Amino acid sequence: QVQLVESGGGLVQAGGSLRLSCAASGRIFSIHAMGWYRQGPGNQRDLVATVASGGDTNYAASVKGRFTISRDNAKNTVYLQMNSLKPEDTAVYYCNADTTYIRGSYYPRDEYWGQGTQVTVSS
Repeated sequence: QVQLVESGGGLVQAGGSLRLSCAASGRIFSIHAMGWYRQGPGNQRDLVATVASGGDTNYAASVKGRFTISRDNAKNTVYLQMNSLKPEDTAVYYCNADTTYIRGSYYPRDEYWGQGTQVTVSS
């Protein structure tokens, strides 16, 4: 019912920047919180940042001051601006959307995930 498509990953040197985008599409009624998570090799998937529908943000301590999350509600899109990247930021980044969608005359709510985009930071 809802699809999330990420873009913007890649290879960058330490100290560089990348911007990730994630666009939601489908039978969307409303999107509540949106966020970015990451999973490094052999690690669990961890929170990077979230942004509420009203704009309140939350960051992992490891990225605070370097990463900025934002969203465009008109486009159902969330962004992650990543500056001062470090090798330890290397991971697959996933976007997440807490979404109320339309299914006939019902309005269920569920969480959706993107397919992931690789970010590699070389030292």
